[in-house]
Amino acid sequence: MKETLYLNNDLAIVNFSAGYATTGDQLLNSSTFSNYVHNFIDYLKENNEDLYYYAVGGKTAREATVDLLRLFRMMRIFKIDEIESSYLNDKGRLLEFLEEMYNFWKKHQRFSVVTAGTASALQDISFVTADSNFNNMVLTLYRNLEESLMGRKNRVYRQMQAGTNAAIAVSVKQPKLSNTYDALKDIPFITSIMLRTPMILHPKSNKRTGMFTETDVNPITYFTGSDEEWFCFPCKIGTLLAFVYFHRDFISSAVSLGNLFELATEDECRKKPDLICLFGNQDDKNETVFHYDATDDIWVGSLTYDEKIEYFGYMKKMCLTLHNLRKMQHGWLPIHGAFVNITLHNGKRKGIMLMGDSGAGKSESIEALKIAGKDVIKDIEVVFDDMGTIHIEDGVPYGQGTEIGAFIRLDDLDPGTPYRDMDRSIFMNPESSNNARVITPAAPYEVVAMNHKIDLFAYANNYDNESGLHRFENLEDAKATCKEGKRMAKGTTQEVGISTTYFANPFGPMQQQDVCDPLIDEVFTALRDNGVFVGEIYTHLGLDKENRDGINLAAKELLDFIEKD
Repeated sequence: MKETLYLNNDLAIVNFSAGYATTGDQLLNSSTFSNYVHNFIDYLKENNEDLYYYAVGGKTAREATVDLLRLFRMMRIFKIDEIESSYLNDKGRLLEFLEEMYNFWKKHQRFSVVTAGTASALQDISFVTADSNFNNMVLTLYRNLEESLMGRKNRVYRQMQAGTNAAIAVSVKQPKLSNTYDALKDIPFITSIMLRTPMILHPKSNKRTGMFTETDVNPITYFTGSDEEWFCFPCKIGTLLAFVYFHRDFISSAVSLGNLFELATEDECRKKPDLICLFGNQDDKNETVFHYDATDDIWVGSLTYDEKIEYFGYMKKMCLTLHNLRKMQHGWLPIHGAFVNITLHNGKRKGIMLMGDSGAGKSESIEALKIAGKDVIKDIEVVFDDMGTIHIEDGVPYGQGTEIGAFIRLDDLDPGTPYRDMDRSIFMNPESSNNARVITPAAPYEVVAMNHKIDLFAYANNYDNESGLHRFENLEDAKATCKEGKRMAKGTTQEVGISTTYFANPFGPMQQQDVCDPLIDEVFTALRDNGVFVGEIYTHLGLDKENRDGINLAAKELLDFIEKD
């Protein structure tokens, strides 16, 4: 990225390496700020005609920008009554202009970027320090100008996020990729992320539509990106290494991955990845596809640039689809569900795995279990909250996870739950009545990527009127229920009403049922042979999500199972 400031709709990216102001005066004299003011005046032309004509006063927008910046610089030195400017003929209107210009900045999703290993305006300042200083500088400059116009000090000060929502440090790596992927070689990798939490994002899209489909053509052959507009988020999804390349317009989703997947180390970035995702490719194909590159042994996913993929579910689920395809290739069974280890005060410990498609009540059942067992549960260790795997070692089935965080519907949780970890969370459209979400840390990577014993495996049924916890009498019934993957859809995708998805998992198993079928047979046989409880838990969430009686009863019976010998 070469620009000092990139603005596109409600996105703002500040490139500190291209230009960094250390004082308010430097900021007022910078091309970055000048470009911002000019953009704001253009915005006023379409959105506030009266304020626009006050600002331009018969001049061009560029001329008005120059005059306003000169006035702001003078206000930093002189008292208002010592300055001659036509703008000061109406101080109230100038204060309104200043307030709206500040609000215009705050309406953007704001990010800063620092590139390591190149000639930089920052020299030796860390990216966290640089971003924090920028935040303080913007806030101080605004207050100084505001108080100068008001002729008095503020009586209430609010220490808001005046600079950015998040910051990233990037550098160019040399991963172990063949010439097939030369188009990616200069794209900078994210090495560190700083999130200003609680972070609130407002993506224009609020649900995922369509399916991920397999293609015979490697999407890298029509990749259009460049190192000026693209970045890479290198991460570990379970035990797999993934390089998530993304167009900068989707930096909000990419930065949010920092709460979901473990960021890869510098040494890991030099290795060949198991998975590559191309997010926001400007190929005009309107596709969400994946491909297996047999020559290089890499699974590649690609999503065409489109406003709709700003919804975080697209990035998360494509990453998990690639993960699941790779794991099935190696004999592991992907599970769309949740897995926790419950330890009681009396020392009993059991691994609880719940399976079900989006909205079935997996996470909600765990939350209800926490409440039901508040007096007897000593610890709840989260292994995964959305996607995991079962694999067999020496005849024993073990569970592993994929994510260090959870991407959860706010209205599916107990009202107080999102606020317990809000200081570390990322909220997406929290004001929305339809699929408002939160991404919150859930488990250390070391826990996610290790083997965990399974004591109970249950399908989350949100559509039947039966209650509690039911154990399947035979293996074939269990496999049939899980393969049917029935649920009452709740609005997280385009589906409504009762729907079925093969093995409740449209992210790999559904697309490759011939690969998944024998894995299901093998794993369910191992579950039975190892005495694992295999059954169904009735959540009732598809029937009446406001009525918690069903899920509370199911949680009570889950707790009874855990307390038994």
